[in-house]
Amino acid sequence: MFTIIDIVMFSSGGILLILYLIFFFKGLQYKDYFAGLDEDDYILKDIYIVGLAVLRTVHYSFISKKDRILRQDINIFYGKNYEDFFLVTIRSQQISIAFTLLVLGFCLYGLASDVLIVFVIAGFAAMAFYYFGSLLENRIKERSDSMLSDFSEMVSKLALLTNAGLILREAWEMVAYNGESDLYKEMQMSVEDMRNGESEITAISKFASRSMLPEIRKFSSTVVQGLEKGNQELVYMLQEQSKECWELKQQLAKRQGEKASSKLMIPMAIMFIGILVMVVIPIFSNMGM
Repeated sequence: MFTIIDIVMFSSGGILLILYLIFFFKGLQYKDYFAGLDEDDYILKDIYIVGLAVLRTVHYSFISKKDRILRQDINIFYGKNYEDFFLVTIRSQQISIAFTLLVLGFCLYGLASDVLIVFVIAGFAAMAFYYFGSLLENRIKERSDSMLSDFSEMVSKLALLTNAGLILREAWEMVAYNGESDLYKEMQMSVEDMRNGESEITAISKFASRSMLPEIRKFSSTVVQGLEKGNQELVYMLQEQSKECWELKQQLAKRQGEKASSKLMIPMAIMFIGILVMVVIPIFSNMGM
């Protein structure tokens, strides 16, 4: 005998499942849209057609404040030419995974007949929607930390080579291909820009824009000023910049140490609560006897 809750749940789940199937079959026309995505970075990419079909059906305009912020992040991480594609991809990813989890929650209710399961899965769906929407921002933060950690070493190498008599373009290229981290990859892109006919000033300015770090912007501005004033002035500026960068690295190491210490507080707090529960529960149990 079905209860009112069962009827409501089965009806809601049935409607969601029908909608899901409609959007899935409608989205088959977009099956090649996500073919070029890396499966490691974009898990379950084959179901993104559901989210894309939803976006196309409601004629979503991508003009909200969050969309504008996401566009800026995409511009930093992937480049301006890919803004529209990755904006659509990320929104499709959010909707598809959240929608799939929600349908799964109602299917599990049919097996267990427990409303709590639906609410738990719905909570996971909401968390997944938020997680995949903020994933790029977290990647940019990780990349920024990585670039900042290599920054002082890069400037030191550049100052050393220019002081040895190399012109900036040659020194920049030697340093760029001396590593494979995010900072060096960005420098390699600048080298390719120079090889394609762009001036050192333009290529280095673009390098600063892609990094979005104030420290690298300041460094790039210094390099540009040095190029305009002459090689001898540039050498002096790079030496001064190198000294500042090593001080920056010391401050960064100190901040990372403080972060590590604060992270240790979480497991310690959990252990404290666990011990407290183990001590308090027997006390109350004895009091009730």
